[in-house]
Amino acid sequence: MKCMILAAGLGSRMRPLTDVTPKPLLKVGGIPLIVWHIERLGHNDFREIIINIAHLGYQIPQTLGDGSEWGVKISYSDEQEEGGLESAGGIIKALPLLGDETFLVVNGDIFTSYEFQYHRKLADGILAHLILVPNPEHNPDGDFALEGHKVVDKRAYTFSGIGYYSPKLFEGVSYGKSALPPLLRKAMKEGKVTGELYEGEWLDIGTPKRLELLNAQLLNSY
Repeated sequence: MKCMILAAGLGSRMRPLTDVTPKPLLKVGGIPLIVWHIERLGHNDFREIIINIAHLGYQIPQTLGDGSEWGVKISYSDEQEEGGLESAGGIIKALPLLGDETFLVVNGDIFTSYEFQYHRKLADGILAHLILVPNPEHNPDGDFALEGHKVVDKRAYTFSGIGYYSPKLFEGVSYGKSALPPLLRKAMKEGKVTGELYEGEWLDIGTPKRLELLNAQLLNSY
């Protein structure tokens, strides 16, 4: 299975830090945030990683190279000309790199101990499998709910930014800027999205304050 790390966002809420550094390269415990993902992906048997880049995107390949340092192969989907295509748009542009099989997508601005599942299969007719988490303070109402193994468009839990997708989810969607939630909600109405609740470590590093708190937490844990 291949994995795509979404790393093309502006990181507006992270300013002024992201005025000079793309959010995935901000340091967590002295290591760029995105490297935590790459190391865990490699540990979980993922060998091919696609990273989309836009805002200050040239810094990411300069920092990570081809991934050989971590025993993986990194390819880049360059959105610098477009200025970022949002989540679904970025995935659609990268589909030629992702191939015809189920693939994993991970938001580049989260921190988690979730064990990425290299051998995850989607059931027949299922277009996506989402990892949900208990609601953090900044998203108290949640995004989606679980009814058995199916994800439904009700608010109960927060979407973690980790999901396994069939390329078929993106069929017929035009190239250009587009968000992922509308595609997921459409598939949910058709009963084609499964999910699970992950209650381990997960943080959305969306603001300088959250980054500061995480760094303090990591410092105190060693």
